[in-house]
Amino acid sequence: MKEHDRDDPELDAVLTGVGPRLRRLRTDRGVTLAALSAATGISVSTLSRLESGGRRPSLELLLPIARAHEVPLDDLVGAPPVGDPRIRAKPIVYGGKTALPLTGRPGGLQAYKVVHESACEEVPERRTHEGYEWVYVLSGKLRLLLAEHDLVLAPGEAAEFDTRLPHWFGPAGDEPVEYLSLFGPQGERMHVRAKPKRA
Repeated sequence: MKEHDRDDPELDAVLTGVGPRLRRLRTDRGVTLAALSAATGISVSTLSRLESGGRRPSLELLLPIARAHEVPLDDLVGAPPVGDPRIRAKPIVYGGKTALPLTGRPGGLQAYKVVHESACEEVPERRTHEGYEWVYVLSGKLRLLLAEHDLVLAPGEAAEFDTRLPHWFGPAGDEPVEYLSLFGPQGERMHVRAKPKRA
């Protein structure tokens, strides 16, 4: 055993809990030590010492036991608690929009959830830049001006376009619009992979 293992109380607590968990799993299933030994190739004395804490558990011993009981290895060692899954992205507020970044790494495809307040009074200025954009409307109505097109997208509708074309998009009226935006600054396109239909 490595010296640092002896000084790790969290590891010690996990390893101490393995023996009782093994015994409980085996007895709940009505399996004898002899039957488990026959299924795993591990001697009865080793299994007994594992369950009583007299033998330190190792991967070589736990894997065959997990296979014999048909359970994941986590069930034998106890899975650690799941970390906090919340995303704490900092909103970006500009020009009547609140954009919440959904991707954390710089470069490549960027994803945002955007709430855009009511439209401006004057005719919006269309812009061009490198990239490719995909938008999906969650609520409200989104007006998309793209080259010669003037479109209104309702909730559940999506559009994708090359941002080198003159474009603008925002609320279609007085109500805010909420949408998802995926933007590839180098012209990356979003690819949706669907499972093939079964015959």
